[in-house]
Amino acid sequence: MSNFEIQPSGGGVGAFVDGIDLANDLSDNVTGALRSALGEHGVLFFRDQKLTPEGQIAFAEKFGEINVNRFFAHVDGYPQIAQVLKEPDQTKNIGGGWHTDHTYDTAPAMGSMLHAIETPPHGGDTMYASTCRAYETLSDGFKKTLEGLNALHSSRHVFGPQARYVRKGEDTAGRLGNNEAATQDSTHPLVITHPISGKKSIYVNPGFTIGIEGWSDAEAEPFLKILYDHIAKPEHTYRFQWAPGSLAFWDNRATWHYAVNDYHGERRLMHRITIEGEALAA
Repeated sequence: MSNFEIQPSGGGVGAFVDGIDLANDLSDNVTGALRSALGEHGVLFFRDQKLTPEGQIAFAEKFGEINVNRFFAHVDGYPQIAQVLKEPDQTKNIGGGWHTDHTYDTAPAMGSMLHAIETPPHGGDTMYASTCRAYETLSDGFKKTLEGLNALHSSRHVFGPQARYVRKGEDTAGRLGNNEAATQDSTHPLVITHPISGKKSIYVNPGFTIGIEGWSDAEAEPFLKILYDHIAKPEHTYRFQWAPGSLAFWDNRATWHYAVNDYHGERRLMHRITIEGEALAA
């Protein structure tokens, strides 16, 4: 088994993995150790990875089937890899708000891998938050209140023909499209049990959650805001600084992420792969 080290980030979520070359054909033992670490820490950070598109795809396939993104532009010749790009003349970035990926699917994505190709000299960090730690720090009374609740999720308001960026005419040319495919709606337990770690996780997010089953909007919106504010507390988060060759692998069932848009006039290019998941249970 390879000699690599896993060190907690020191923040509220995540761990750094050192001494590993992801371009190598990883053994089942190494893959299993990384899978366990992902379940424990929520997101794994790797530095100085010289991955080709083929190498990133091979690494991702160790953890499951790849989801071909419906809405993002793809890397030429590699439909498995979504291109996350902001050009110097663009003001809007992708992912610039707290969310987790694909909660609108009935079997939501297990994880996502983001590989840094070009990064600005300053800024362009990504924030991560632990929805498992956020659950653990709720009072027993609040945890009881969440039992049995189901949350509603959708892709329509984010990627559909009536999405905000479409209505505002924001510059997404070459980055987002296929609006007509945004027809996904789903219902998931508001608190899920993580299938690897067994931890409880608050499974709602400001990006794709649109309500609570059986509740009016007037009731659900302030309730969800309390949860959102709680999850985003500094003690639940970590801010990751990118450099070319960095790779972050996060568990969508245990974390949120937020791409900080503070590098106007600079180019940032990332390659993202999303891995298929399974139906979630309370």
